[in-house]
Amino acid sequence: MDFSIKTIDAKSALTAHKAIKTGCIVVGVFENKKLSAAAAGLDKHGAIAAALKSGDITGKIGSSLLLRNIADIAAERVLLVGLGEEGSTVTEKAYQQAVQAAARTLLNLGSNDVVLALPSIKDRDISATVRGAVIAFRESIFRADSLKSKKDTAPVGVKKVAIAVATTEATLAKTSLLQSIALANGMDLTKELGNLPPNVCTPTYLANTAKQIAADYKMGVEILDRKQLQALKMGSFLSVTNGTVEPPKFIVLKHMGGKVKDAPVVLVGKGITFDSGGISLKPGAGMDEMKYDMGGAASVIGTMRAIGEMKLKLNVIAVVPSCENMPSGSATRPGDIVTSMSGQTIEVLNTDAEGRLILCDALTYAERFNPAAVVDVATLTGACVTSLGHHNTGLFTRHDAKHDALADELLAAGKETGDTAWRMPIEEAYNEQLKSNFADMANIGGPAGGSITAACFLERFTKKYTWAHLDIAGTAWKSGAAKGSTGRPVPLLTTFLMNRAG
Repeated sequence: MDFSIKTIDAKSALTAHKAIKTGCIVVGVFENKKLSAAAAGLDKHGAIAAALKSGDITGKIGSSLLLRNIADIAAERVLLVGLGEEGSTVTEKAYQQAVQAAARTLLNLGSNDVVLALPSIKDRDISATVRGAVIAFRESIFRADSLKSKKDTAPVGVKKVAIAVATTEATLAKTSLLQSIALANGMDLTKELGNLPPNVCTPTYLANTAKQIAADYKMGVEILDRKQLQALKMGSFLSVTNGTVEPPKFIVLKHMGGKVKDAPVVLVGKGITFDSGGISLKPGAGMDEMKYDMGGAASVIGTMRAIGEMKLKLNVIAVVPSCENMPSGSATRPGDIVTSMSGQTIEVLNTDAEGRLILCDALTYAERFNPAAVVDVATLTGACVTSLGHHNTGLFTRHDAKHDALADELLAAGKETGDTAWRMPIEEAYNEQLKSNFADMANIGGPAGGSITAACFLERFTKKYTWAHLDIAGTAWKSGAAKGSTGRPVPLLTTFLMNRAG
């Protein structure tokens, strides 16, 4: 799908849309029977107003109506989409739902080209409008059928989408368009990786994907194997690999787009390519979905692809510890004590709490980069899903000025993109649950506050830098009929980095 920017002169906006030659022009209508400026400009003979008045379209957010053969306009069709209650501007939520409705309606349209002429999002610059359009249309054509012998029936679909903007906004819109396409490409990669089966998307596969990104976007890459991890004394990470024959990979991908002396932002992604639970075996029902336990790794790799395509002027390093968690005679047992790279010892009370065991060594490894900030991303706990559902990613960090500032950056990036997060507490009281009689700490703290105690565990390995943890267990994946990877939190991470780069 090709995207472009169509500029509209503000002085002639009410009439300019009539002259646009396209297979379909998309305009908005409101619940209070008002037309958007573009819709009013097309409605010389009252056909659009009549459709709204008759109730053929209500104007409710996400409603749509396709009209044909409207007199005195160049477009072959007009697609009306509902924008809700407001009469002149739209909220971000209304805009996103309207564009999604348009994309669904146009999926089987017998036209190759569309012009999107919806009002801009209220109190936001044109970047948000462009990004929302690109992501919605790309989402509508994404397919997860790469391994099917017969591909899903492909819709006729729209091949060209032009986004109408005011002439004064054209420069910013064109810049945003390139960034939004890169973001969508990163999201697609994340979804592809998350959807692949565990016999395909192994740690080696993730490593090869990172190598390809490095080659495509001139990044540095290093892949550490078992012997190198043993030399680094990553006993916690390696304990998770004891039950599998699949070799672990520790992936380091470097995008050094900033100044040489600038401290990098480090993204750490959990890369468990299949999580059986180990000796603490998971129930069989739904275990197939544990292929997405590398959602953190996938989102970090997808983010690196996005910023590579953008040529972002910021130093960013991705660190991805990747392995399987499998049961066997050689697997780590409940009750085993392992020594992390930091020297701290861990009593493994439950082998299904393995994500924190690989992340803690990766977080210690991140110290060597003298980072400006470290953000780890992980499908870490079912408890986070219980707390926040599937709407918000869980955000955890220490409570002081530096960490509050980092949390605010991440929350703002999430709000800006609709890829939202919610800040959760980290308090010393929760650390009581991690006490062990036999080691420095246990790897679980019991069912109460499970997502918080998991974050408290990770926090013990991050004392030397500014850090935040994103628990994406509820947001990176959808179950049920819509089963599959969502591509989150690539928008949040990418926008966070873009904002840092200025």
